[in-house]
Amino acid sequence: QVQLVESGGGLVQPGGSLRLSCAASGSIFIINAMRWYRQAPGKQRELVAAITSGGNTVYKDSVKCRFTISRDNAKNTVYLQMNSLKHEDTAVYYCNADIRTVRSSGYYEYWGQGTQVTVSS
Repeated sequence: QVQLVESGGGLVQPGGSLRLSCAASGSIFIINAMRWYRQAPGKQRELVAAITSGGNTVYKDSVKCRFTISRDNAKNTVYLQMNSLKHEDTAVYYCNADIRTVRSSGYYEYWGQGTQVTVSS
């Protein structure tokens, strides 16, 4: 059994910062890519940022230069540092990862439960 648990969401004023964390736990053998998605009310879930096991990153255009994704492989944890937050960043943020467990021969996709980020004055 694998769990992804996010933390760090909350209410922040425009221009402020938040740091999200997502820790994976369970019978993990290895983690490949880790990602952050978000879903605003009435909108589809969208990819915000992704990072490979080797540290290569990709970002949604609207968050480039404001958000930074990173990971600590020893802790099976991925982070999302969000700076210069805007109203349009308001959403539920979900952690996602491709994980191979100790009993599996392939990678499976796992999701966290989500954490609310609200940007409001």
